Amino acid sequence: MRIAINTRFANYGYVEGYGRFTAEMSHRIAMSCPQDSFIFVHDRPPSADVKDPENVKRFTIGPPARHPLLWKYWYDVRVPLLLKRQRADIFFSPDGICSLTTRVPQLLAIHDLAFLHHPETMPRLQQRFYAGYTPRFIEKASRILTVSEFSRQDIIRHYPSAKGKVDVVPNAADPSFLPVSAEQAYDWKEVFSEGREYFLCLGSIHPRKNLINLLKAFSIFKKRQRTNMLLVIAGRKAWKHDEFTRALSGFKYRHDVRLTGYVPRHQLQILLGSAYALVYPSLWEGFGMPVLEAMQSGIPVLCSDNTSMPEVAGDAALYFDPLQPEQMASQMSLVFKDERERSRRILLGLERAKAFDWERSARLVREIIAGTALAGINA
Repeated sequence: MRIAINTRFANYGYVEGYGRFTAEMSHRIAMSCPQDSFIFVHDRPPSADVKDPENVKRFTIGPPARHPLLWKYWYDVRVPLLLKRQRADIFFSPDGICSLTTRVPQLLAIHDLAFLHHPETMPRLQQRFYAGYTPRFIEKASRILTVSEFSRQDIIRHYPSAKGKVDVVPNAADPSFLPVSAEQAYDWKEVFSEGREYFLCLGSIHPRKNLINLLKAFSIFKKRQRTNMLLVIAGRKAWKHDEFTRALSGFKYRHDVRLTGYVPRHQLQILLGSAYALVYPSLWEGFGMPVLEAMQSGIPVLCSDNTSMPEVAGDAALYFDPLQPEQMASQMSLVFKDERERSRRILLGLERAKAFDWERSARLVREIIAGTALAGINA
């Protein structure tokens, strides 16, 4: 079988969201199927340090698809030509967009419908593209996968034609996310935070991450506890981050807030494992990878009580309404004051994290790919 995978979000220096899912899935599937040939499709050259199995060939076809008009050209003109030339049996597109012109069977991954629920959190042209074309992508795709049962139900509720062809394949955390020793955490904090404990929030800085309410909650917490605790926000500045930047500049405790920018994976593991707790106040998540990474790293999770996050964290997390900074601050105070409760949440999180595994998820995707390709051959 000749399997083409859209890898345009993988292997470009920093990897987030779709890119992490794509990188993990594409590599693991190719490694486990040496009898099949894989065609990894990029819209710009991938990182030079990528090491592939022998059954993988990478193709870069321009132009770089970073605008809705270029998305249309790339998926509907460039990709079909490559699929035909390489005689692909199936095209797996993990980023919510598929080709409307190819005859090759397609497996489409839709991670969430944030563009419908929070249109204000992305550029208008992108939001209109997803809102207008997602129904057509769903009709065109032979099979659809998503990363949580919450997202599956959400997709079916808004697009009833998807019923019967949506499978759930959850994310997993990189195995490198493990608890760090007390000595490692001490040494890290001596260098990174002058020995001070810190709450950590992971994710790019944009409106959907709800960081202004996090600042309000941190202010309430600081007034109540009178501690030198820091708030560390680790992630790149993304679209529409200016409002947060302005809010931080006038924030009373701004000297207790650290912005790290994008953190490479080898540093992220110790940054996360050394944190006092993860605070994740996102307004909308199809999965919520930082929640799982924190549980696997052995730190408590405080997160929003909405969308997919309770499905991922189960009974391990302390929850709050993300629109209520007072609730958020109360959970921060609880985990700060009650060491027994903090320890209990750590143990619950470590156990909960065992339910997620990239190998299991990759097996599911392999089975779906095989079934989709076979159905296309028999159609």
